[in-house]
Amino acid sequence: MSLLECLVGLTLSLILVAPLIKNSGELIAKHIEYEKTQSITSEADRALELIGRAIRMAGYRNEKSFIPVGRKNLSMGDYIEVQKNNGYRGSDALMVKHELSGRVDFDCIGNTLSKERTKKNLAYQGFLVDRQASAPKGVRVNGGSLICQSLDRQGRLQNTTLMNGVHLLSITQLQGGAGRALQVRLEMTDGAFIHQVFERIFTTRNIL
Repeated sequence: MSLLECLVGLTLSLILVAPLIKNSGELIAKHIEYEKTQSITSEADRALELIGRAIRMAGYRNEKSFIPVGRKNLSMGDYIEVQKNNGYRGSDALMVKHELSGRVDFDCIGNTLSKERTKKNLAYQGFLVDRQASAPKGVRVNGGSLICQSLDRQGRLQNTTLMNGVHLLSITQLQGGAGRALQVRLEMTDGAFIHQVFERIFTTRNIL
């Protein structure tokens, strides 16, 4: 076989194999994108469930609480507060307060709530979006970090990162209807091609 025949054969092989390589690369890229999308969806669902649980607990008052004095002086604004444009990329922040139910309650990071984790007989749960503090210098940041705020055993407010990849958190109070309904909009991103929006509406059970 001459050199020319070898080159012709190699060229023909490349022509035949190139589409397969291209298709394989596209398939791998689609699979990676799918896995990222599934991961983002799972993270968003978990975050929205935690936010919704906190909203439903806002304003809860236990008739058998150990320090009942002064409870009646608390208004709606003492139990739930939305701070607009307070975080990363103009994200909103949410803070809710409630008494302990007497059963096993958890804060937004899974700590069991107890008397030590309260201030003036109220447990605190907050959510906000901040810049990713742990991102290495020079690395492209894929959104901000969703922060959970809760009280430690000394009753001090502590911040714990729940997840990254949050582009925006928006909380809007809806008018009309029974209770206080809040629309929570969570925009997630991988910092490149994926940008998904998740919305839920939660209604307080203890504030009318």
